[in-house]
Amino acid sequence: MIVNKNILETINSPADLKKVPEDDLIQLCQELRQKIIDECSEHPGHFGAGLGVVELTVALHYVFDTPYDNLIWDVGHQAYPHKILTGRRENFDTNRQYKGISGFPKRSESEYDSFGTGHSSTSISAALGMAVAAKLNGEKDRLSVAVIGDGAMTGGMAFEGLNNAGINNANLLVILNDNNMAIDPNVGGMNEYLLDISTSKTYNKLKEDVWRILGRLNKISPGARNFIQKVDNSVKSLLLKQSNLFEALGFRYFGPVDGHDVNHLIKVLRDLKAIQGPKLLHCITVKGKGFKQAELDQTTWHAPGKFNKETGELIKENKPDTPPKFQDVFGHTILELARNNEKIVGITPAMPTGCSLNIMMKEMPDRCFDVGIAEQHAVTFSAGLAAQGYIPFCNIYSSFMQRAYDQVIHDVALQKLQVIFCLDRGGLVGADGATHHGAYDLAYFRCIPNMTIAAPFDEEELRNMMYTAQLPDKGPFSIRYPRGNGSALHWRTPFKELEIGKGRCLIEGDEVAVLSIGAIGREAIKAIEKNPPRSVAIYDMRFLKPLDTELLHTVFKKFSKIITLEDGTTIGGLGSAVLEFMADHGYSAKVIRLGIPDHFIEHGSQQQLYRECGFDAEAIYNYICSI
Repeated sequence: MIVNKNILETINSPADLKKVPEDDLIQLCQELRQKIIDECSEHPGHFGAGLGVVELTVALHYVFDTPYDNLIWDVGHQAYPHKILTGRRENFDTNRQYKGISGFPKRSESEYDSFGTGHSSTSISAALGMAVAAKLNGEKDRLSVAVIGDGAMTGGMAFEGLNNAGINNANLLVILNDNNMAIDPNVGGMNEYLLDISTSKTYNKLKEDVWRILGRLNKISPGARNFIQKVDNSVKSLLLKQSNLFEALGFRYFGPVDGHDVNHLIKVLRDLKAIQGPKLLHCITVKGKGFKQAELDQTTWHAPGKFNKETGELIKENKPDTPPKFQDVFGHTILELARNNEKIVGITPAMPTGCSLNIMMKEMPDRCFDVGIAEQHAVTFSAGLAAQGYIPFCNIYSSFMQRAYDQVIHDVALQKLQVIFCLDRGGLVGADGATHHGAYDLAYFRCIPNMTIAAPFDEEELRNMMYTAQLPDKGPFSIRYPRGNGSALHWRTPFKELEIGKGRCLIEGDEVAVLSIGAIGREAIKAIEKNPPRSVAIYDMRFLKPLDTELLHTVFKKFSKIITLEDGTTIGGLGSAVLEFMADHGYSAKVIRLGIPDHFIEHGSQQQLYRECGFDAEAIYNYICSI
């Protein structure tokens, strides 16, 4: 229990933190943890990750000279305690809200956010760059610290950073926050390897004994530090061969240590501060630490939404007859398709719950593959399956697919392999903000040869596009759909093959044509329901590539006023494609392109962001009136 709940209220910067006596830090950690619980219960965000690094965050800012020492959080889910301790305690209630502070580290928000980290596995490379810069500047005492989760460590870029850092001999500290979790439980060889290290009782006990005995010797003779390290390495080699992985890459390995013992962490970090060169500290933590329900169900409590902080009960809005989430339609549909086609397999880079592939995983675990946080590998792994006659549905969030662009071109499209990319979170995603908006996939896939690009208007169309994509000889196929719920209650209809490259007319009209792609077309429907003064036709294009040229010829022959609508960038997407068609065929019309403008969009609700970008129903109505 907290004795006097007032220490945290005195801390507005790490300088204030350093004034707190070490004996009071345990109480401070309790207050900090309670602050996160109080705020996240009312203002939803990423919950469990921050609770798991409270003690580590306090220790880091207590020992190191931030922001002079660079502190990088990978992924930014775990940065809430850091934000509270670095001047954002008073406005933390605006976290992830429109015009409020970001849910991730953001350089423009605070000098303590050394590097923006919305996607995973980037921290080691960034910290190494900063460490090398310090070395070039002659700042020998300046340290760069990368705090990376064991989930993020499965990403290939983390290994690339480790491999390069070991030979640079820059002043770099990697802290491996090992809680055996990303959003879902971690998978793969790295996870098993870390588990071996953290659970080797013989190794850990003997190592602790050696360090305790030789630590006394070091006080007597400071030169004994090197001897201590040699003995420690011998213990590792004798008892746990695998522990040499990091050392083989050129790092000095320390740990595992208890990531919830703040006073011991401070002692360890002070020792490491005095050691030059690349080093790795292995911390064992519990995701959701200090909140029982979050500790027991770490996947649900990664980002649980509103909850009762006293009982742990999740607060769900009671909305009867609510259409399902697009991701759940994907999950149920791939299972149904897989029951009828034994060649269908599902692949996801560490997001089985986030994309709902877990629905198929429960029934067909041998045909579903969580490959870890490794989007590049996910795509080429899918290509290998396709080369052998399987039909992989590779589900990757739109913003994460950016990380595997070369693999899509080189390993899938060039070879005309039938890999079906289901791009979840296409368009503006809401509170996760600029790092997570799926703004670019329509544009960056449109220029790739052999690629079919589709976007469903509703859940029934998603279902039929998935069915169509898995039919023989369809080649590379991209289906993108938004975050959240759709609009169709009765979506589980018999499968229907869609004609590739064919759109449809939703509403007939005579004066203005609205050409939309995807679920954002609902905003155009809402605009028409406001009874604009002009007769408006609405067309659902369905496919960006190939375009329905027959439909476009009809539209340009009939209409001189055209609005394109997409939940993607106005540069390179549907609007650009329509203008190219108009120019190529000698048509002349006034065309207004509505979509995401040419700058990064921050966080807020989807509706708030549609309004900010000028393509919500009200804005569409105004354009119809003014065109």
